[in-house]
Amino acid sequence: MDKKPIIELDEVVIKFSGDSGDGMQLTGTQFSNTSALIGNDVSTFPDYPAEIRAPQGTVGGVSGFQLNFGHKEIYTPGDYADVLVAMNPAALRANLQWVKPGGTIIVDTDSFTDKNIKKAGCEESDPLKSSKFGDFNIIEAPITSLTKESLKDSGLDNKSIVRSKNMFALGIVYWIFTRPLEYTEQFFEHKFKKKPQILEANKLVLRAGYNYANTIEAMPSYRVNPAKIQKGTYRNINGNTATAWGFLAAAEKANMPLFIGSYPITPATEILQELESRKDMGVKAFQAEDEIAGIVSAIGASFAGNMAITTTSGPGLALKTEAIGLAVIAELPLVIVNVQRGGPSTGLPTKTEQSDLLQAVVGRNGEAPVPVIAASTPSNCYNYAFEASKIALEHMTPVILLTDGFLANGTQPWNIVDSKQLPEIKPRFFKGEGEYMPYARDPETFVREWAYPGMKGAEHRIGGLEKMDLTGNVSYVPVNHEVMTNKREEKIDRIVNVIPQQKVEGDADADTLVIGWGGTYGHLLTAVQELREEGHKVALSHFNYIRPLPGNTEDIFKKYKKRLVCEINLGQFAKYLRMIYPQYEYKQFNKVQGLPFTVTELKKNILKLINE
Repeated sequence: MDKKPIIELDEVVIKFSGDSGDGMQLTGTQFSNTSALIGNDVSTFPDYPAEIRAPQGTVGGVSGFQLNFGHKEIYTPGDYADVLVAMNPAALRANLQWVKPGGTIIVDTDSFTDKNIKKAGCEESDPLKSSKFGDFNIIEAPITSLTKESLKDSGLDNKSIVRSKNMFALGIVYWIFTRPLEYTEQFFEHKFKKKPQILEANKLVLRAGYNYANTIEAMPSYRVNPAKIQKGTYRNINGNTATAWGFLAAAEKANMPLFIGSYPITPATEILQELESRKDMGVKAFQAEDEIAGIVSAIGASFAGNMAITTTSGPGLALKTEAIGLAVIAELPLVIVNVQRGGPSTGLPTKTEQSDLLQAVVGRNGEAPVPVIAASTPSNCYNYAFEASKIALEHMTPVILLTDGFLANGTQPWNIVDSKQLPEIKPRFFKGEGEYMPYARDPETFVREWAYPGMKGAEHRIGGLEKMDLTGNVSYVPVNHEVMTNKREEKIDRIVNVIPQQKVEGDADADTLVIGWGGTYGHLLTAVQELREEGHKVALSHFNYIRPLPGNTEDIFKKYKKRLVCEINLGQFAKYLRMIYPQYEYKQFNKVQGLPFTVTELKKNILKLINE
């Protein structure tokens, strides 16, 4: 038989979907890692069910992993899938709307029983024979039974055998896209080195799926060649891991011990876990009994001379609010990471949102100014964790770092940073010269000196009561309170002198400026690039520094006739901009579905404004 030709593609979107126990996250991660290792650019989006133990086989229990890999730079996990792997009827029903017309759907026909079809709420008794599938290439594979056949002599119990079916599905997709098996097999050898029976079983099933696809030749083979990206040493990284590593780098550059005091909360827990595992780098981690204990332990560590971190998500930031005010009035350095999720209250704990912006900027009692920074890609969570630490340590202030569920769980290749290339971090410690005045300030930055217990001659009061200017003694003098309030505000305002100028990407002579912040960057950049390729003039200004805003922000805004602010909330950044620069008009495009933007909907709304 003649070998079938291989078709070359620029980029492909795949979604793996099934029950929570079907291993879709692992399957997608292995495909992503393999693609990254052979040189493709990759962006991923894991989609977890909100219920911890949703009924098996129901739409509410569907877990998914979407990835976009390509021969060019990839900024998003993609809007619609070229290939959907659906391990049961619920996964098919939940994701059919996200498959491109003409796309390929791979289903495990063994799972399409009457019982499972009914549990999924399908209208048809046999959804695979529905007319709605006329536009798709359906590959019906008995994945479960073929997995059992492959492992019938393995000696494993039935439950362990069935759990391996995700690797059969992965083998099929590896064949379709000419991916090597060796990297996943190396993963098995590392993960199951103490369980040789499981190790061999996974290898066998992976190869069985690959050979099955080769045998049936249900579709052509495709190749996505390596991307032309900047030279360097890369690894695939998610936003939470990158955030943790940014803190490790900052502690090294500041030559300070790192302390994290946190309470586990989805989707921020992984930062605590990653830092807790780095005792070899001197990290001290405290898993607190609640959110308040987490932050106040970090404040105590800061007072004692540590670089201090606390991590949380939206409801936890609300609980930490009073203690953030304590750090503000005591003027102690601290980084608070808020990995935003859908709210209010418990809300959508596994879904993404940008609805904590105003809480971060103004959500405290009294006049309690805090710098606010937002990361915008999974990999640059590293950079902004480092930058948040640098600002906190050099300006004696708590700093709020905003990421979100999309960034935290999403991955992309990261060009590993040489720490020697990072800027120095110089905390303003008391040098022991002259009389120590706790609230004497540098005339340029308004930053006070940092003294911790054990520094001779630097004894001083600390706490939540108002301080007397210079001496730090408790003060109820009305005029002094206003003086100290103004100085704390001025200190934060002057940080504008050390942050970068705001950039604009796109057409300098456009009428329309798209404005975004945080984790929407990849989708906004892709939308703007595609519109420009289609002949439209448009520009993008995406913000990472929220408070204070970069010094040239107004100069940018006044150059454009139309400004469109795009956010995964009801318009919080637009409201904030109206507070700061009320002289300009801001149109809005907002989405609050627990999902990131799609490039398609962004282009539609941007184009509408361009044509007005």
